[in-house]
Amino acid sequence: MDKYLILIAGSPATGKSYLINLIKKVLPDMFILTPDEGKEIFADSVGFDSLEEKAQLEKKVWEFYYGALDLYMSAGKRFILSEYPFSNKQRSSLESLANKYSYKVITIRLVADFDALWARRKVRDIENDRHLSHVMSHYHFGDSLDDRSKADSLITEEEFRNIIETRQYNEFSLGQLYEYDVSDFSKVDYTDLLNKLRTL
Repeated sequence: MDKYLILIAGSPATGKSYLINLIKKVLPDMFILTPDEGKEIFADSVGFDSLEEKAQLEKKVWEFYYGALDLYMSAGKRFILSEYPFSNKQRSSLESLANKYSYKVITIRLVADFDALWARRKVRDIENDRHLSHVMSHYHFGDSLDDRSKADSLITEEEFRNIIETRQYNEFSLGQLYEYDVSDFSKVDYTDLLNKLRTL
């Protein structure tokens, strides 16, 4: 029986979480593991007082992420899904784990025009359901900020563009690749993709 690692890749604000919810309906038994969830767990349990401490905490997040991925692969979980703006920084580790445990990899890469992404990103970063640790240079569990536009670590348009280009979010792939342009969400049709996943 084949085992699959499904990676939903693409820049922030491409609708990766939405796609996960669609895939859950056709693969309800899959295990979902995301680096951002790890970041939020560590931010709540440990916290940070500076961007330097935040960067150090992220190193622990990636150790946790790859460790959890290794455990579930070693246990033979048939479907594992992860979403993130994956880049070449993660490629070798993901590929190594997939090879180690004989997982087939599927990458679903979401791409979009930068202007559309930036318009969504600006809104998303100041929404109250966005974990506060993502937009602050200091955070501990229980912290709050009523006006998220005053967060002190919001990304700028120039920084966002540079990160996308430098990390080459639009070029990442491992295994079989499916790419979707999500510049206009109303025009995106995942029907064929979901049908293919359903038959795995």
